[in-house]
Amino acid sequence: MNLEEIIYKYALINAVKHKGKAMDKAVIGAVMSNEPQLRKKAQKVLEKTKNIVEKVNKLTPKEQEEELKKLGIKLEEKKETEKKRGLPPLPNIQQKVILRFAPNPSGPLHIGHARAAILNHEYAKKYNGSLILRMEDTDPRRVDPEAYKMIQEDLEWLGIKWDKLIIQSDRIPIYHEYAKKLLEKNGGYICTCKPEKFKKLKDESRPCPCRNLPKEENLKRWEQMHHLPEGEAVLRVKTDLKHKNPAIRDWVGLRIVDEAHPRTGKKYRIYPTMNFAVTIDDHLLGITHVLRGKDHITNTEKQEYLYQHLEWEPPTFIHYGRLHMENIQLSTSKTREGIQKGTYKGWDDPRLGTIRAIKRRGIQAQAIREAMIEIGAKIADSTLSWKKIYGLNKNILDEMANRYFFVAEPTPFEIKNLPEHLKGTIKRPLHPDHPERGHRQIPFNGRVYIQKNDLKEAKILRLVDAVNVKVRDKSLEYHSRSLEEARKHNARIIHWIPMEDNIPASVIMPNTKIIEGLLEPAAKKLKTDQIVQLERFGFARVDKTNQKTIFYYTHK
Repeated sequence: MNLEEIIYKYALINAVKHKGKAMDKAVIGAVMSNEPQLRKKAQKVLEKTKNIVEKVNKLTPKEQEEELKKLGIKLEEKKETEKKRGLPPLPNIQQKVILRFAPNPSGPLHIGHARAAILNHEYAKKYNGSLILRMEDTDPRRVDPEAYKMIQEDLEWLGIKWDKLIIQSDRIPIYHEYAKKLLEKNGGYICTCKPEKFKKLKDESRPCPCRNLPKEENLKRWEQMHHLPEGEAVLRVKTDLKHKNPAIRDWVGLRIVDEAHPRTGKKYRIYPTMNFAVTIDDHLLGITHVLRGKDHITNTEKQEYLYQHLEWEPPTFIHYGRLHMENIQLSTSKTREGIQKGTYKGWDDPRLGTIRAIKRRGIQAQAIREAMIEIGAKIADSTLSWKKIYGLNKNILDEMANRYFFVAEPTPFEIKNLPEHLKGTIKRPLHPDHPERGHRQIPFNGRVYIQKNDLKEAKILRLVDAVNVKVRDKSLEYHSRSLEEARKHNARIIHWIPMEDNIPASVIMPNTKIIEGLLEPAAKKLKTDQIVQLERFGFARVDKTNQKTIFYYTHK
């Protein structure tokens, strides 16, 4: 659709919603909100909207509805789809929707990547479209050979399915082909100027001596470029030298890199920059919509020049705001440096924001998906707190996690004057809301471990489902049996572990502090990756089981 057609569509929608009378401001607001690629053309939208709204308002309500039907828009169905999916509709749906998630394989994914991956996947499902996973690895210095596999594993855990995998380092001949086509169309040139000289001219909006060379000379230089040392030449894409942003002026499309590529070795020396490869691939792969952060707005402007030179129709670009997270490391390069220095124990260190760290802690993929869908693709910046993620995750874990006793930093006690008939076995459900899951059997003979902190300022304590005890100096003495008696004395209810047949356990906290403790005997059945609730302590994921059970703490 051209600009007039887009404004006409939103004017019709507004008119039908408001008894045949569209309003200028409302139409402009709808265009700006739903068509982010037109925000830089705001003045033109303002100029054209008034006349188009007048034209629409001259139609009868029935004619307006008929015009909408011709455009394939049914407002009621649209509302129902929005409500059902939780995401606003994509603009410019004229064919099969094809989206892409395009990470750089410099390391595994983190929670910031998850937003782009989840939004693109959700929209692909919403429109029965396709999702392409594209590894953007045309900078050999930034490629981690292990990342190709790690990224795919992270996406699988998030529940994201892709229809096609593209690896850009397999497509270098294609980029070279279109580099030549660009030179033939006079849309680019081979620049041999020293970087500092070019920058000075660029900042002054002046062309460098290479810019106006004939295409025959540029094609000759292109062939020579394959044999030049790194840094001696680049292919530049022609733009507006007076563009207000100097970074956009005649940007580098291809450059010489002598570093061996982890996948292709030294087979190639001329690699495309991200903006060049992305433009070629988005067109050849039929990408219809590009969802990405607003930090890419400058890249979008750069790419639009290449689309013009090659006479291609660009996809619809949708930029969303930055995602801020508190107290978390999201930089892949800084994380790698921290791992190499020993600051972090690996990509799944619980202090990190990687998908692997989040998974190891027991946070569920569905909680991450729900959080990202709720934030959506709005242009405003968003803040995602751990509290929000924990709240969503707790709703999931409450239902699935069986309960067990765990005592941190245990202290042994033998309850004095405990009647013999009260010794035996305590029976507790694995889950209070699901008796069908069975029960745990916890032996009780008066010899128990309790948490030392539970003794502070306590006169009477109740050991869960067992007995009430008096706290005397450094000992415990039998007081009574019933829960009613405990309530009468405002006794604090605490958990306990039998002195015999217990299981040693460690809980690794999000700050990597390790809390030692003991588990009840029934926990012997626990398996790796199982999520449990350690009563009065919090949710935790089983990381290892053997002589000792190792947990990663999830949250309260």
